[in-house]
Amino acid sequence: MNARVPAEVFPPGEFLREELEAREWSQQELADILDRPPRLISEIIAGKRAITPETAKGLADAFGMSPDYWMNLESQYQLSKVKLPNDNVARKARLYDKFPVREMLRRGWVRASENVDVLEQRFCAFFSIPDMSAEPELCHSAKKTRAHLDANPMQLAWLFRVKAMASQQVAPAYSRAKLLAGVDKLKAFTLSPEEVRHVPRILAEAGVRLVLVEPMAGSKMDGACFWLEGDKPVIGMTLRFDRIDNFWFVLRHEIEHVLREDGKANSQAVIDTDVGEDKAELPECERQANAAGAEFCVSSAELENFIARVQPYFSEEKVLRFAQRINVHPGLVVGQLQRKLGRHDFLRKHQVKVRALVLPSADADGWGSFSE
Repeated sequence: MNARVPAEVFPPGEFLREELEAREWSQQELADILDRPPRLISEIIAGKRAITPETAKGLADAFGMSPDYWMNLESQYQLSKVKLPNDNVARKARLYDKFPVREMLRRGWVRASENVDVLEQRFCAFFSIPDMSAEPELCHSAKKTRAHLDANPMQLAWLFRVKAMASQQVAPAYSRAKLLAGVDKLKAFTLSPEEVRHVPRILAEAGVRLVLVEPMAGSKMDGACFWLEGDKPVIGMTLRFDRIDNFWFVLRHEIEHVLREDGKANSQAVIDTDVGEDKAELPECERQANAAGAEFCVSSAELENFIARVQPYFSEEKVLRFAQRINVHPGLVVGQLQRKLGRHDFLRKHQVKVRALVLPSADADGWGSFSE
C-alpha cells in the first residue's frame, strides 16, 4: 500500500498554537511549564526553530501525548521542504537494482556519465533493449523467450559481453564434422600445458566462436553456450579455476553442448555453473556434457582399470606413469581421480595453471586488461 501524502504539510508550530488555544494557555505559561525560555516557544510557533527530541518529550508530557507525535510532525514538515529537481535518485536505484552497474563501469563495458538519461541509454544499448522497462533477451527468437530469467544480473551482463565480442569475430560457417575432427586434434594437445594456445584456432576453423571473459565475483560461472543468428555457435569461458584439468573439462563440456545443439531450438543460452560437480536432478544435456568432459580428459575405461589395479595405493609415481601411458598431462588424471576419490587435495601440484598460456591467442577480456 502506498503511503498517504497530504496535499499540504504545516509546520509543527501551527499544531502547537492550536493546543495552546484549546487550553487557553499563553506562550509564557507553556514556557513556565516546560521550564524553557519563552523565546523557544515563540520561534517554534513561528516556524523558525525545529522541535528537538528533548522538546518533543516536554510537549508530550505537557499535553498528554506521545513524543512520536511531535517528532513525526517535525519530520513530515522537514521532508516537505526538500524539493528534488528530478527523479534521478529513483532512476539510478532502478538501474543499480537491474544490472551490476559499478562492475560494468569499472570494466569499461559501459562508459560512465553523470547524466542519468545518457547512462540509461548506454545500458539499454549494451543489453539491446529499447528502454529500462524491457527485459534483455540474449538470443534472437521469433517467439518470446524467457532465457533471461535463468541468469542473475552478473551472469546476464557477462553473457552479453561474450555475445558482443563473439559478434565481432569473423569465422567460417559452423561445421559439426569439422568440430568433431577438431576434438580429436585437441586431444593431442592435452599432453603439454603450452598447447592450449591452439584451442581458439581449432574451434574457429570449425566455425565456433570462443570468448574468454573474466567472471564477476560471486557469479559461479564456468562457461556458457549459445547461438547467434545464422546458426553461429558461441562458447564462453570464465577460467575462474586456473587449472589444466578444469580448462579441458569445461571446454569439452561446452563443445558437447554445441555438438548437441543445446539451446539452439528454443533460443536460450546454456549457462554452466560449478561444472562437473555432482548435483541432484541434473538435466540430461548437462549429464551428457559432463560425461563428455570426463571422457575427453581421461578415458573412463582406462581410469576404472587403473583404479581397480592400484587402489588404495595411489602413489605419485603410479599416477605419472599412467598419465604417460595414455598420453595426457598428469593434471588431467589428478583431476579425475580427485572427483572419483573425493580427495581434492590429492597431488594438486600437478594441476598446473594455463590461463596465461591461452589468453594471448584468444579473444579475451579481463584479468587486469579489459578490452574496449
